Amino acid sequence: MRRHVTRWMMALAVFGFAGAAHAEMVEVAPGVQVTKTTFDAPADEQPFYGFTAKTAEPRAADEKLLPDLIAATGSREQAFEAVTLRGWKAVQGGRAAEAAKRFNQAYLLMPEQSAVYHGLAMVAQMRFNDLAFADELFKQAYKQPHPLKALNSDYGRLLLMQKRYRDAQPVLEKAVVDTADFGDAWAYLAFAKLQNGDKAGACVDAAEARKRKPSRSTVRDLAHIEKDAQCN
Repeated sequence: MRRHVTRWMMALAVFGFAGAAHAEMVEVAPGVQVTKTTFDAPADEQPFYGFTAKTAEPRAADEKLLPDLIAATGSREQAFEAVTLRGWKAVQGGRAAEAAKRFNQAYLLMPEQSAVYHGLAMVAQMRFNDLAFADELFKQAYKQPHPLKALNSDYGRLLLMQKRYRDAQPVLEKAVVDTADFGDAWAYLAFAKLQNGDKAGACVDAAEARKRKPSRSTVRDLAHIEKDAQCN
């Protein structure tokens, strides 16, 4: 019996389960811990500055910039809004490195806000293709104050990328309520339904997506969805 248990524990270690138990957690805001995850990129282009020491040069430069931002906008809250707006524009433009810089600045301003974790989740997904870390940050975004309406749409898309179609569908059903005019969210939901065997539902949602000016890449995806679902 002891030999069997030993072999079972060795198998867990081979598949990485033993190592996962020792992942280092870092407190990034009061009561908020995330897995320490770093990437091969400048510190200010990684989530949470790559968890570098506070004396790191890029972080020091941003900390020096914060008082100027607050003075220019009128308050810490308005500075946060201005910085995150620039971050979302960078995300929409596919400029992940710039997005990381803006959301890191937002983190220094108001580390408890949902948009920080939402934005950095997008960076982890876009820039580094680390879907597991992005998933973790999305889950934190749900727990933090003032989540954005786009959160369900963005998280649902991540779940689709992870091929977790059953998990994605209820999230995306909320997304099309939160952001009813966002054509891409309807397309994501159509794809989830198709993967879950609901071809009729996929066709209905694909039609809704086309009414709402989806992005160019999503228009191409809709053609494949409609073909696979055998939409009329």
